[in-house]
Amino acid sequence: MNVAGLPATLNPNDVPGDKTTNVETIGSKFAEYGYDVIHVQEDFNYHAAIFRTDNHPFRTATSGGVPFGSGLNTLSKLDWVRFERVKWATCSDASSSDCLTPKGFTFMRAAISAGAADNTTAVYVDFYNLHADAGTEGGDNPSYIAAFSQGNAVLTYGDTNGRYSRAADTAIREEGLCAKPSSNHSCETVDKVFYRSSPLVTLKAETFQYASSLFLQADGNVLSGHNPVSVNFTWSSGPSLRQSTFRGGSYGTWFSDVSVGLTLTDGTRLTHGGTGGSATSITLGASEYWVEARLCQGQRSGQTRNFYSRASTTSGRTVAAGTATQDYATFSAPSGWHIVGFLGQAGDELDQLAFVYAPK
Repeated sequence: MNVAGLPATLNPNDVPGDKTTNVETIGSKFAEYGYDVIHVQEDFNYHAAIFRTDNHPFRTATSGGVPFGSGLNTLSKLDWVRFERVKWATCSDASSSDCLTPKGFTFMRAAISAGAADNTTAVYVDFYNLHADAGTEGGDNPSYIAAFSQGNAVLTYGDTNGRYSRAADTAIREEGLCAKPSSNHSCETVDKVFYRSSPLVTLKAETFQYASSLFLQADGNVLSGHNPVSVNFTWSSGPSLRQSTFRGGSYGTWFSDVSVGLTLTDGTRLTHGGTGGSATSITLGASEYWVEARLCQGQRSGQTRNFYSRASTTSGRTVAAGTATQDYATFSAPSGWHIVGFLGQAGDELDQLAFVYAPK
């Protein structure tokens, strides 16, 4: 939901009433309706009013008011393992005042199922919250999903500032424009939700609505110049691939073996992390599977990283590498499954790691 949080002197948004009071009401309605995840745009100078009346346990820290912050924040019942803010590489004042604030997107990897105590399986979805330029110049909507979310399910929310009437917005089908508040769910607004599934988790949008009638002032006037968008999703774990929880710190470059769909028979190795230390290996026998792993983590240069890994097979054999610490976790493949790959973040070290499972 775009909460219209620009100072009233800059943009009154054609919404009657006091802005602080309106935003406080938005926050109280967020709490009343109990949405699992709420992404807001233009959350600038009235940010404290939303957080004062909302009760979601996980919230992003504000990046500041105009002209310092992006206005992008999230209120959630779900915790996340990675979060960052990214500013668009360029902005344009050619057809709108888009350089007034550092627009861009936020990225978070949220746990929609945190996993069992033995770290067996967990389910994560990558959430993007964006605010695109309001102008109509080309190049407003660069995509980072390919790099940040390779192999992952994705939910993208935001004020796209995209309409079917713009020739370059070819992904948006023609439909009538929405009134405010909108009672017609087939009309078009610039606020949109996009999603995709992955081999690890299947997402299904069960219902969609402009929740305009739920976000009104006591006199029936709107609280924001934008219609709030509500989508109810269901999910199911992948039938052929699943993953464990993550271990380590959220540093380095994202990698995922989920998208690897080939067999290497020429000795080629897929590697993640640096080249230090001594390599160890094990050759699996017929009908022998890797079913358990131990990871030890520790601190280096103020960052949490994985220092040690041990693999155990169905035959009771083990292979290990690295330096063990007392801070460890054991990962067990679900019954009938085995470990077939990795996903996480790496640089010179394996900063963050999870395991990919497949049926035997």
